[in-house]
Amino acid sequence: MKRLLKGMLRLITGLAALAIVAGVATAGVFAWKGYNMYCDAVEQTPISEKVASIQSMDGYVHFDELPDIYIEAVISVEDKRFFSHGGIDPIAIMRAAWNDIRTMSFVEGGSTITQQIAKNEYFTQEKKMERKFAEVFVAFDLEAAYTKEEIFEMYVNTIYFGSGYYGIRAAAEGYYGCEPSELTDYQAVMLAGLPNAPSSYSLDVNPELASQRMGQVLDRMVECDRITREEADALLDEGP
Repeated sequence: MKRLLKGMLRLITGLAALAIVAGVATAGVFAWKGYNMYCDAVEQTPISEKVASIQSMDGYVHFDELPDIYIEAVISVEDKRFFSHGGIDPIAIMRAAWNDIRTMSFVEGGSTITQQIAKNEYFTQEKKMERKFAEVFVAFDLEAAYTKEEIFEMYVNTIYFGSGYYGIRAAAEGYYGCEPSELTDYQAVMLAGLPNAPSSYSLDVNPELASQRMGQVLDRMVECDRITREEADALLDEGP
């Protein structure tokens, strides 16, 4: 019996080691493919050129023009460790990987705000492992060359808010008829939730669903200690 148990233990250990080696080798292949994809992308359009193009857009909104509560809301729902990570969030990646394995799907990516810029500006939305590695390399470049405030600006000036509105200025003017700096707390939090599914949450298409999404954003802000539960409830009742 002892020999049998020892044999089974050796077999399990051996299989586990093989699985780890295979996993590392597979990751290495995807990392190499992703690196080549990254090199091709930045050779065609260097990071500095891409950023300059974004920052020269008409109506570009700077960080200090954004309401504080909008910044807090975006960070809470998109990337709560944005100001402390270096482009990727290992904790978010591990959580997403576990959920993907548990559900046998590729539903979560653990992408930071910086990675989302890389994906949106350089790559397709296709869910491939090599693309994930490619966006990581671009994210590292962005974090090395630009401040967090500049990266946040790039993100909110380029994301889609539904109803044909790209960027926070177009969304604020289109939905509420005001400048981003003039948004009320309610309006700012509402807009923070739309890019998650802009076609579905568009205020012109489905205001009820957008309100539900706002509730989720407020819940997340409470979880991240950005606001209290009482403040969240009062804000949700406030209306536009």
